[in-house]
Amino acid sequence: MSVGTVLTLHTTKKMAEVMNEALILRCIAGKGIDGDRYMLGTGTYSKKPEPGRQLTIIESEELEALIKIGLHCTSNQSRRNIISRGISLNNLVGKKIMVGEVKLMVHRLCQPCTYLEKKLKQPGLKDALWDKGGVKCEILTYGNIKPNDKISVLS
Repeated sequence: MSVGTVLTLHTTKKMAEVMNEALILRCIAGKGIDGDRYMLGTGTYSKKPEPGRQLTIIESEELEALIKIGLHCTSNQSRRNIISRGISLNNLVGKKIMVGEVKLMVHRLCQPCTYLEKKLKQPGLKDALWDKGGVKCEILTYGNIKPNDKISVLS
């Protein structure tokens, strides 16, 4: 599909802290999400900055599919900033997209790590989400993202 929807938004100020649901993401071009750990320099990979670490998105469908194999990961537990519905994210790597009023460049897949599996005490979660853990994006334009905003591929 080429159009999706933003379901929920999440940020946190520091690594390992609970991701809090947000009503809006204030995106700063070339920097990150206002108040989020990577813009603040307090994220796990903050000492290795790269444009593709400014914002992350994961498909709600992938989180829901975990239930069928006996695993569970809520939207805030996923450690991703945006939970989407209705758009295949893996196909967007290397493309520019619009999320609400913000233009993003999708850099690469956001592969899960053993940290998430250990934090949630769910062996097999890393493997279950491999190639399904969402995408990492660079913020190209200033603007806000809200729940129910559309996600679309730019030509």
